[in-house]
Amino acid sequence: MKEKFTTASFLKAKDEGRKITMLTAYDYSTAKLLDEAGVDSILVGDSLGMVMLGYENTIKVTIEDIIHHTKAVSRGVNRALIIADMPFLSYHVSVEDTIRNAGRLIKEGGAHAVKLEGGENIIEKVKALIDAQIPVCGHLGLTPQSVNMLGGFKVQGKSVEKARKIIEDAILLEKAGVFAIVLEAVPEPLAKIITEKVSVPTIGIGAGRYCDGQVLVSQDMLGMFSDFTPKFVKRFRDLGKEIREGVKEYIKEVQEGKFPEEKHTFKMSQEIIDKLKA
Repeated sequence: MKEKFTTASFLKAKDEGRKITMLTAYDYSTAKLLDEAGVDSILVGDSLGMVMLGYENTIKVTIEDIIHHTKAVSRGVNRALIIADMPFLSYHVSVEDTIRNAGRLIKEGGAHAVKLEGGENIIEKVKALIDAQIPVCGHLGLTPQSVNMLGGFKVQGKSVEKARKIIEDAILLEKAGVFAIVLEAVPEPLAKIITEKVSVPTIGIGAGRYCDGQVLVSQDMLGMFSDFTPKFVKRFRDLGKEIREGVKEYIKEVQEGKFPEEKHTFKMSQEIIDKLKA
């Protein structure tokens, strides 16, 4: 088995020019499959609100939701670094709340690190978490928890002013001590500039080819979530189609009496059968 992937592994990968792979998981069996396949990091994202719980966005996800799903993921992982999202309002009120909630994700959930959305506005909380020995991954660009402020799921950093703000926030996060920064839905040239300016790895999702790594929602890239598909998603498999076809075949065989077959049944001695019939 490959050695465990840690926060130090993120930094080493950037230094060596090796691309980092990250995918989301929200349950034991999926996490186990991703880990066995060799993914470097698993994100228990607040995207679970949409793909697992059916919400229209991530706002309704609670700290209890993330803890619950992180616990399941942690039981299936041996090698990958587990990062848990800090959901909306779990780090917005106070430093004390931030540390308490992040601590629960580590201690109860089994995460190895936490991810927060924002830059300058959350720097003091990022510093406090790192002082408390909790590794932090940053998240800039399209920050889904701020979707109401951003006016929807739109590409960020397209103007000079807004692009400079994202660059400045990335540098602030680096100085605060994050081990990586997720860049979501930003123009490729901007992500390239940030990647070259900071010493910590950038993980892109809709941020182009020049980031130090990539992350996707597993249900998106495996074709299991069809409510909407962002432009930046590549579908590597269509498991949604496979599942639907498999279920239809199951229904047909049950209704036609073709399943179960004899090989799917358990036997009993004739002597016992005779006594039961007597």
